[in-house]
Amino acid sequence: MPTTVYRTCPLCEATCGVAITTDGDQVVSVRGDEQDPFSRGYICPKGTALGDLHPDPDRLRRPMVREGTAWRELAWEDAFDLVARRIREVRAAHGRDAVAVYQGNPTAHNLGLLTYGQLFLRTLGTKNLYSATSVDQLPHMLAALQMFGDQLLMAVPDIDRTDLFVCLGANPLASNGSIMTAPDVKRRLGAIQERGGRVIVVDPRRSETAARADQHHFLRPGTDAILLLAMLHHIFAAGLDRVTHPATGIVELRAAAAAWSPERAAPLTGIAAADIRALATALATTPRAVLYGRIGLCTQAHGGLAAWLVYAVNAVTGHLDTTGGLMFTTPAIDPIEPLGPLGSLAALLGFDGGFARWSSRVSGKPEFGGELPVTALAEELETPGPGQIRALITSAGNPALSLPGGPRLERAFAQLDFMVSIDPYLNETTRHAHVILPPASPLERSHYDLALNAFAVRNVAKYSPATFARPADARHDWEICLALWTRLRLGGAGKLAAAALGTLGPEAIVAIGLRLGPHGLRRGRGGLSLAKLVAQPHGVDLGPLEPRLPGRLATADRRVHLAPAVYLADLARLDATAAQLGTVATGQGLVLIGRRHLRSNNSWMHNTPRLVKGPVRCTMLIHPDDAAARGLVDGAPARVATARGAIELPVEISDEVMRGVVSIPHGWGHDRAGTRLGVAAAVPGVSVNDILDPAAIDTLSGTTALTGQIVEVTSP
Repeated sequence: MPTTVYRTCPLCEATCGVAITTDGDQVVSVRGDEQDPFSRGYICPKGTALGDLHPDPDRLRRPMVREGTAWRELAWEDAFDLVARRIREVRAAHGRDAVAVYQGNPTAHNLGLLTYGQLFLRTLGTKNLYSATSVDQLPHMLAALQMFGDQLLMAVPDIDRTDLFVCLGANPLASNGSIMTAPDVKRRLGAIQERGGRVIVVDPRRSETAARADQHHFLRPGTDAILLLAMLHHIFAAGLDRVTHPATGIVELRAAAAAWSPERAAPLTGIAAADIRALATALATTPRAVLYGRIGLCTQAHGGLAAWLVYAVNAVTGHLDTTGGLMFTTPAIDPIEPLGPLGSLAALLGFDGGFARWSSRVSGKPEFGGELPVTALAEELETPGPGQIRALITSAGNPALSLPGGPRLERAFAQLDFMVSIDPYLNETTRHAHVILPPASPLERSHYDLALNAFAVRNVAKYSPATFARPADARHDWEICLALWTRLRLGGAGKLAAAALGTLGPEAIVAIGLRLGPHGLRRGRGGLSLAKLVAQPHGVDLGPLEPRLPGRLATADRRVHLAPAVYLADLARLDATAAQLGTVATGQGLVLIGRRHLRSNNSWMHNTPRLVKGPVRCTMLIHPDDAAARGLVDGAPARVATARGAIELPVEISDEVMRGVVSIPHGWGHDRAGTRLGVAAAVPGVSVNDILDPAAIDTLSGTTALTGQIVEVTSP
């Protein structure tokens, strides 16, 4: 008999509520939950495909061990014993740093991996920890650490109450928001315009978001920091600065911006000096305004500076921690605030906040938050000597497609003494593993957005029990990690501890966090608890964002640090590369940018027929003038090359991309032999990361520079 259950979609940062109708062990339909107080019935195409993951015939159900090129199933206990034994052997022979860990971004959407998973993945004692952080949001986290005192204190736009939303390097209509948990962004942006406000987008491409904006400015890739410095220059020069909270570094910030007048910035950025002034003036004079920057400004050669300057512009215009501006959240489970004798949840789970406490062995790239940048991974795999990586654990990630220099990484994977992947698919990365440990499906696990609620544009909380019971011959990802943690006796683990933790499950951390959080016991009998969330399956609205400074700050002096020394020192590098940016600006090269699509989720939703049907999406966008100059024809193939190699993909001619720029989406390239992805293999596309140079980084933060690399485009 059909039954409808309500839960949160765990596939992206929007955290939309879904209503799932089931009949036995089958999913009948997935639709938006109209009673969810946050998403209010909205659902994107990925959400409708949530039910496809559960019955997917390509999804692995039992452990797999590779013997040569063949795979066979293995019993769970035998698999755990094998993995633990091989890791112990590598550690004994080569030291703790010989074992590396890579975690993909689905970790942030997974309660079990965020909690129990870290007991295993972050307690191995190795310096070779890697994650998708350094191909995504690391510059934002570094700015939060330097300016506010904690890497998780990333403020979010108060989008529901702002009257001016300036969007830089982001396309929230495709991404559903990012470090801005905001379901149905289209409705929220439309509401700004309906109440008389404006939306302005600054981007090298007239994206889906830009197409609906009141104004769009083309910006040359890699020049975001220059634009922001020029805006600050005008704000200070015109006397429009207004810092509303205790802060340090105002004088130093003013001096840093003094060298970057709008006239100097205009030929480099492609935005006229008058438009730069108008943009800065609008931000400074609109009472409720916010500047939002995201992945496009993070993944470039000066991403560290750009992320810092986004926060600085908001602070200097009086829009930091103010209604309608850039605000700090009050999540039901606060990962930063102390949980009684337990300390903070982030510290308990190993997410410490440090920067450049050590460097990578080969090229000296800086550590952040206990992890090294992913651009150091290949060289640490290849380079002999003490500390060389000899074993690799991957969890919820596909670095063969998601990291620059994919073919080089794959060659290095093939030389490992041992590799184990916690992953439900035999994909481009896991095909190199010796053992694959597949977790239960998303609908077989409970869910609470431990990470993403901390960046929601409205304070909300929701707990979702499992839609289906986990089969007896399946294991949750947290159970996999707990079993390995126990066998390796990490952190003094023993059978009694494992038994207790296995009985409690991640829900125990949710229960404690809710009770001790800002909406819990401190509010008396009416406080939030896990039992109350279970009784309210559509979720709980905890109210709009509230001003929290200076109490929310984690800096020692409880002040906002507007000009941290690491950024002031890096300004010389920006000045030195301005000439190079000017060369690109004059047309001596095509510059590459990425592209997202609402129906894609990096590399891991391409095995779903309903999401890959229709027109080919792995195309190269190019301006008509640039296409004509190279004899390219719409729909015909083009060859895109760098010193690292070449790819061929269909041409899509459009004036939505500015002259001198080409755009290629990431996450494709499902043509590798040895995978089991039937649907994805039929529409493989190409991996742009195959030709990107992993040595191109933001040297300040170590983040990979995916945006701004120069490519040669020809007809094949």
